Amino acid sequence: MNKTIQIKCLLFLFALMGLSLHSVAQLSPMGNMYFYNQYLGNPAMAGATDKLNLNLLYRKQFNEVPNAPTYQVFTGEYAYTDRASFGLNVDLSKSGLINYNRIMGTYAYHLPVSATGKLHFGLSAGVAKEFVDREAITAENYDPVVNRFNDRGYRLDGDFGMAYTDSKLNLQGTWLNLHNQLNTDPNFITGINYATFFTSASYKIAAGKDFAVEPKVVYRGIKGMDNIVEGGIGLTYQEHFNLFGLYHSTNNATVGMGFKYEQFKLTGIYSIGPSAIRSFTGGDFEIGLGWTLGGKK
Repeated sequence: MNKTIQIKCLLFLFALMGLSLHSVAQLSPMGNMYFYNQYLGNPAMAGATDKLNLNLLYRKQFNEVPNAPTYQVFTGEYAYTDRASFGLNVDLSKSGLINYNRIMGTYAYHLPVSATGKLHFGLSAGVAKEFVDREAITAENYDPVVNRFNDRGYRLDGDFGMAYTDSKLNLQGTWLNLHNQLNTDPNFITGINYATFFTSASYKIAAGKDFAVEPKVVYRGIKGMDNIVEGGIGLTYQEHFNLFGLYHSTNNATVGMGFKYEQFKLTGIYSIGPSAIRSFTGGDFEIGLGWTLGGKK
């Protein structure tokens, strides 16, 4: 086997590893979306809290696996009127040699339907791209296969979400990765085992003067895999300290905590790996830093 063929085989294997890790990563999305930053999972929640929210998130998956997926995410949301808001979601992910960039702008509309109840509608639209990191290739990194992969450029993508919230109830539904779901040509579908929908229901219960308990159920879909059911509970103390735990039908669990001091919030989340790969991977750790200011209303 000559050197050129060897390089191509190595590149192909590394790409497969990156895509495989990315597909498994779809089993466990960013943990902040469940209780702390719900805009991550639903564009309709952008600006729903009547605040200017800025968040930086970092996640490292499968800590014992070399070149495992890492995520760097920024979200910003701003309610500029009593009903309308904007959002920005920037996702810079990496799995092996494969980099994934997704930049989405969001418009959300919040319609009052009762004294405390609102219907929320949100649409995110933007661009996404996968490409090979040439600097990470240890062999000769010039190859037409890499060029063709990287030359595909950015594609249009989007998500659409709806929600109903009041002082206690929170119902959500999101249609994800619209590029893949609306495109009928399989040659233009990108990624494997991508998320297709996200739904959730929770109900906040006051527990004395300072505490609130919020049970939550989630049902979400991934292309090519069984749909996932998740259930858990969140605990809040005076909106300054939060704890939550979730169990997933993939036979793993996620726990998290958040601390809020004045305008700043720090979150830390740990997930046990799915049972199918737990024996050779570590858990996932996620940390977030948020900054909140009052809205414009």
